[in-house]
Amino acid sequence: MSKQLAAVPVAALEGVEPSVASTRASASQAVPALDRGLIAQLVGDAQRQGLPVDGEGGLLAELTRLVLESALEGEITDHLGYDKHERGGSADGNARNGTRSKTVLTKAGPVQIDVPRDRDGSFEPKIVAKRQRRLGSIEDIVLSLSARGMTHGDISAHLADTYGSDVSKTTISTITDKVLDGMAEWQNRPLDPVYPVVFIDCIHVKVRDGQVANRPIYVALAVTVDGNRDILGLWAGDGGEGAKYWLQVLTEIKNRGVNDVLMVVCDGLRGLPDSVNTVWKDTIVQTCIVHLMRNSFKYSSRQDWDAISRGLKPVYQAATVAEAEERFLEFAEAWGQKYPAIVRLWENAWAEFVPFLGFDREIRRIVCTTNAIESVNARIRKAVRARGHFPTEQAALKCVYLAVMALDPTGKGRARWTQRWKQALNAFDIRFDGRLSSPRTA
Repeated sequence: MSKQLAAVPVAALEGVEPSVASTRASASQAVPALDRGLIAQLVGDAQRQGLPVDGEGGLLAELTRLVLESALEGEITDHLGYDKHERGGSADGNARNGTRSKTVLTKAGPVQIDVPRDRDGSFEPKIVAKRQRRLGSIEDIVLSLSARGMTHGDISAHLADTYGSDVSKTTISTITDKVLDGMAEWQNRPLDPVYPVVFIDCIHVKVRDGQVANRPIYVALAVTVDGNRDILGLWAGDGGEGAKYWLQVLTEIKNRGVNDVLMVVCDGLRGLPDSVNTVWKDTIVQTCIVHLMRNSFKYSSRQDWDAISRGLKPVYQAATVAEAEERFLEFAEAWGQKYPAIVRLWENAWAEFVPFLGFDREIRRIVCTTNAIESVNARIRKAVRARGHFPTEQAALKCVYLAVMALDPTGKGRARWTQRWKQALNAFDIRFDGRLSSPRTA
């Protein structure tokens, strides 16, 4: 297979320096029809053999290796003044002296190449310079590692250990700062006119502003009418009243084109329903059951958690509101004297707790918890914990944004969620009198 690959120099364009890649157009035009057929044959052979096209050990990496080695051989031929295996050798007595193996990081993945050497050590390759461990841009690597929560110091050390690249923390910061324009564009992008469900929550990060303090970052995640999850934006709060700040956030979301939201699922923040209904008057506000349970446990001893959970389960699994009220009275009678705060918690949240009881099972499965956004928050928290604290609010937002952009790279999570949503979509449209379908058919 290697002999066949050697005849396809255009493949080297995948992962070489910009000075080489700039010849892409002319090289592509110069490839004869026979070579294009050969490329198609190689791809087909690779597929039949189960060889991936890209990635480490894939077809593209093998093509890249062969072309790089061919280019290096051309460079040393020019340097010495004679072709490989040509008798006579160099006029000054210098000659080829075998090869040395090195691994370079390309856009096709890590590629191990054989670099030719000369006897007196005067050969200085250009396409893959001495001590060079990467081809193309290092920016993608830096952004990927940053999205996983690695500090700038950790990234610098990783690049030095793995690729032999000396990249300073300042350079890494400059690279990650380049995402700010993209983040601003993403944060202000137009949104869909209607969403079935919007989950809202916040996470806390440590920001060093004179002294280290917790600062909230608000997250809004929507389910689209097609069943996809879409993070609508990230907002850094000032630590003040959450419900008041959410009014500002929700107004911004509306101004970006969202005319209707059927349901907003939240953690029971006081004053939030008024903020939601100020923006969308017909939106139902649903308190997350998981948050209610967690808050209930805060008021009770650990040894009673299982019993309290069993006592509340018939309440949130009731078939009707009337049945839920009966089961709650039984719970209050059993636990009210020992834990009056739990009873008061559920009484205060009752108006935002009961809406989902009027829905069928498919809708309940979607809206009774904030699990959809909790998985997002878990990824964000992982990245945030690795950084400890941030020098500025912008640095914190940048870290969270990179973590969000790295979610579900394979698309498998999105596919599972979409499949789960299919049954609920019709139930939503019927329950809400066609508010979902009308914007799609308008």
